Amino acid sequence: MSAKTARKALAAAVLAASSLVPLAVPASAATYPLCAARVVQHFDLAQGQTPESMVFAPDGTAYVTFAKARQIAEITPGGRIRILATLPAPADGGVNTPALGFPLTVGIDRAADGTLYFLYATGTADLTGVWSLRPGGTPRRIAALPATSLPNGIALHQRTLYVADSTGAVWRVPASGGTAAVWSSDEVLAPAGFLGANGLRLRDGAVWVTNLDRGTIVRIPLRANGSAGGAEVVATGLTGIDDFAFTGRGTEIIAALDTVNQVALVRPDGSHTVVLTVADGLQGPTTVVVRGHDVYVPSAAYLTGKDPNLLRARLITSTRRPPASR
Repeated sequence: MSAKTARKALAAAVLAASSLVPLAVPASAATYPLCAARVVQHFDLAQGQTPESMVFAPDGTAYVTFAKARQIAEITPGGRIRILATLPAPADGGVNTPALGFPLTVGIDRAADGTLYFLYATGTADLTGVWSLRPGGTPRRIAALPATSLPNGIALHQRTLYVADSTGAVWRVPASGGTAAVWSSDEVLAPAGFLGANGLRLRDGAVWVTNLDRGTIVRIPLRANGSAGGAEVVATGLTGIDDFAFTGRGTEIIAALDTVNQVALVRPDGSHTVVLTVADGLQGPTTVVVRGHDVYVPSAAYLTGKDPNLLRARLITSTRRPPASR
């Protein structure tokens, strides 16, 4: 499938998508440093439960955005799903949402006090932006973003939120709410026909951003005065890269490659290997969360059109590779 065809299929398929106890799946084909991969949760495509982003609380409760349903949901350690909020639909149905043409909840992060911060893209000025939800509260927009933007990935750093905009920028927003400002609009963040800047994380004094169209990971230094340094492409050849996570071993990364239905390990030198595939149960992975020795990968089934799910694999922390099976 060509990149152009995959992009069209992704948009079309999305317009058309329970328990953390292990479920029966084919034998794991996971590759070192992952092992014991298995699907631990299935979601309801008919209800729009397409998991786009996920974050964990210390007690093991997961919080997820269901993109197509415009929802924020809680998943208990036992696998019970509870919808915390459904965001208001735009008056025009979201037909002007950039690249996609439908409204969707996207990136999510969590503060230590339990406040959830998440993104909503609608193609309208009254709803697009950064939203928050306090425990037991109701969602509210704390910062507006332009109707022409497509906020996608988000990360909280101290009292500031950084937002990847797939039209080609990173925004900076006070966590207390207020005016959003463009932090970087470097050309390496721009799309090449569909979606540019996508997943976003902070690590080692820098903001790291993926670019889906270009298949790259970009590192942007965070200067002492809070401004952006020069952007540097640190990894290439990652077709359909969406969101990602650091493994905890320096700048080693595990990345979701949505359009090719794979998960890749990206080494500090920029090289990568595929560590999970459709044989492990992937259905269009959208993000990665590393929690201790466990790696969680939600799949939204945008292209496959079946079985959005949550996969869990074990992260081997030993620096010695296990011996090859005989």
